[in-house]
Amino acid sequence: MHPLQDQTRRHFFQTTGLGFGAAALHSLMSSDGRAAAASSTKEPMIAPRAKRAIYLHMAGSPSQLELFEDKPELKKLHMQDAPASFLEGKRFAFIKGVPKVLAGQFPFHRYGESGQSLSELLPNLGKVTDKLCVIRTVHTEQFNHAPAQLFIHTGTPRLGNPSLGSWVNYGLSSVNENLPGFVVLLSGGKTPDAGKSLWGSGFLPSVYQGVQCRTTGDPVLYLSDPAGMDRTLRRKMLDTLAEMNHAAQQRSGDAETLSRIAQYELAYRMQTAVPEVMDISKEPQHIHDLYGSKAGFVSPAESADDPRVLYKGDDPTFANNCLLARRLIENGVRFVQLYDWGWDHHGSSLGESIDETLPIKCQQTERAIAGLITDLDQRGLLDETLIIWGGEFGRTPMLQNNVRSELKKGYIGRDHHPHAYTMWLAGGGIKGGLSYGKTDDFGYYPVENPVSIRDLQATILHVLGLDPHRFSYAYQGLDNRLIGPTDEGKVLMDILA
Repeated sequence: MHPLQDQTRRHFFQTTGLGFGAAALHSLMSSDGRAAAASSTKEPMIAPRAKRAIYLHMAGSPSQLELFEDKPELKKLHMQDAPASFLEGKRFAFIKGVPKVLAGQFPFHRYGESGQSLSELLPNLGKVTDKLCVIRTVHTEQFNHAPAQLFIHTGTPRLGNPSLGSWVNYGLSSVNENLPGFVVLLSGGKTPDAGKSLWGSGFLPSVYQGVQCRTTGDPVLYLSDPAGMDRTLRRKMLDTLAEMNHAAQQRSGDAETLSRIAQYELAYRMQTAVPEVMDISKEPQHIHDLYGSKAGFVSPAESADDPRVLYKGDDPTFANNCLLARRLIENGVRFVQLYDWGWDHHGSSLGESIDETLPIKCQQTERAIAGLITDLDQRGLLDETLIIWGGEFGRTPMLQNNVRSELKKGYIGRDHHPHAYTMWLAGGGIKGGLSYGKTDDFGYYPVENPVSIRDLQATILHVLGLDPHRFSYAYQGLDNRLIGPTDEGKVLMDILA
């Protein structure tokens, strides 16, 4: 069929465009990054407040009413039928009929000079609360996990768009040519509901996608040379493969071929750089004590069919990832994404309750997060590093009732709530000790300074030196942006230092 294809009208016009036209196209693509030459650092569009970011996503969505939002009015209505205003015109993922109001399950305390109100489940985070900007009025358009995760990380609830980390990697690239600009670390035993699309590059060249690393064994799958192949032979193989790919690219004009060449070369350089950076055993004991980390630990929950029933409060997997995040950004990685699964506390089955599982998840994570903030601060890196924490939505002020409508130990839960929930930012360019926004007496709606997902995305890009309204990529005839086609996303200037 190939000789016949070479005689088609389409092939004629394709090949006639591969002379000086293809050269010009390649030049244009190279100048704006589309040829995937991602090895050199790019200049920010505007003056950056932070040079890098660490995003801590709690997949499943922690309850703001147990962690950040102390609502005494809920206690007055506890286990009474929810008011009609809670239900009329609303859609829920699982709640049926008229649910009961559920009061917060844990006491709150004031922490720091700022007097931030935090749950007793967050004592270590309380010690660094003056570094946090707690945003209490985040709201989203989605109320199911996969589309909500896609929306906050890619700007759309549908598959196919680049993730936030990919956008930042495309806009700024890695500082270290031997390491990827965007690294992903997982814990909790499962991948988030939206899958690996959460760190995919979408329509951007694939060299900008997130590289998933593991905390034990080979840091990156298939990165090591096969048995019987030394580094010299690998270099010769890659050189030959590059020649073949360049020849194919000259014929097709496909920029993704150049992305593939860049990925092979990055993988070759990573073979020596990644194992060194990922080896946390070299850290002194006082640093492990700060994070709660343990080098070489392999949790049985990470390979279990249902990891939630195996969760232990002293599991150091997430802590190891926090320490790795510090080592990665310290070595030039631009964007590190940590996903921790297991925060979906519906109370419908064993291992997903607010009263039992939420405290375990907090024990696994909040010491490590406080340790990360403290460690970055003592190394002089916090002022240059933006830290983001949150889930994809919040939890309802009502008890989830589709399985049981009465309180039972180990089975207390809340449904998905998109109208108001809590996230926090810390570090580079962000005011510390700030409580931003206010919800009503029940934590149902924002009543002061509502913050949309677009606002949050615009603010993150702005802090990193990328103008959210001008930062775009031409695809299918449109200048696509993380914040979408409209100007609804605004930078939260009030929270910037």
